[in-house]
Amino acid sequence: MSAPAAAIRALGLALGFDAIGFGPAAPSPRDAFLREWLDRGYAGEMDWLARRVDERSDPRELLPGARSAITVGLVYEPDEPPGDGIRIARYAGGEDYHDVLRDRLRAFESAIEARARGPVALRSFVDTGPVLERSVAARAGLGWIGKNTLLLNRRFGSYWFLGVILTDLDLDADTPEPDHCGDCRACLDACPTDAFPEPYVLDATRCLSYTTIEHRSATPESLRPGQGDRVFGCDVCQEVCPWNQRRGRERPADPLGLRARLAPRPEWQRATLEWLLSLDEEAWQAATRHTALRRARYRGLVRNALVAAGNRGDPDIVPVLEAHARGPDPMLAEVADWALARCTAGADRSGGSGGLARP
Repeated sequence: MSAPAAAIRALGLALGFDAIGFGPAAPSPRDAFLREWLDRGYAGEMDWLARRVDERSDPRELLPGARSAITVGLVYEPDEPPGDGIRIARYAGGEDYHDVLRDRLRAFESAIEARARGPVALRSFVDTGPVLERSVAARAGLGWIGKNTLLLNRRFGSYWFLGVILTDLDLDADTPEPDHCGDCRACLDACPTDAFPEPYVLDATRCLSYTTIEHRSATPESLRPGQGDRVFGCDVCQEVCPWNQRRGRERPADPLGLRARLAPRPEWQRATLEWLLSLDEEAWQAATRHTALRRARYRGLVRNALVAAGNRGDPDIVPVLEAHARGPDPMLAEVADWALARCTAGADRSGGSGGLARP
């Protein structure tokens, strides 16, 4: 069965997506890259990436008979990151993007079914399924994979979310976008933890978006200074990208209020390091309800805040650090001890009281 791609594109745009692209539901040309990347250990503790690798490489394993992949893009506003004296990734702090996109994709599926006027197979994914969204999106003409491994678009930059719908509809594919990075190295040179061993290759084990969110153990000590005041994610390689700076001149309309749902909530707009370190698990549950911040889990977010406290080196925060250092969690206690050493060292250098040392 076939259906006009133009009509389906119009449906997706009417539902609030900022870009729609069509590509083949075929084996990914990045299959060999993915397998080599996994073999080099760059996935760290993300063991789930190695599972179902065949499905990641070939969408037809996920939807037998699939012929086309529809990719959608939803831009989020690249304003100043939420937080007061701390940094949280710009996409976090508001309603979880998984929920926002999943809601729209289900509506899109229903609209496609109505437009097709006959049996049609559809299956959608938002970041959590075994789909290489960026690779699929690049084949669908939504942009190119930049040196920072993100999908870049000449109009929207990289501050956007991607979703994929696999279907057995035969849709005319869009033309892939050529690489426009040229000889630019802004993202590679700005990375605070040197997470790019080479252009277009990310060592996730050194990336702050991994160490502050996916990593479950103590942050490697060698990477802690590079984390700075970040407590969830990192936007550095996007902030310095010239395509994102150009994108700042254009803000897509938001007639359906999707970007309003993604906007940081007031408590995360004014979140402070002291507030984060005072949260118990119940308070964390309430503060992170229906946000992507849940991905770091309670221990992870507290661990990140302890690292940020050590990097700040403020003696005034010593009492709350001491409380965590004496707590029952050995991982948090170790990171708190590290932070305490840096704070008390800072106090000694500035002529502070020796009474700040732990008893």
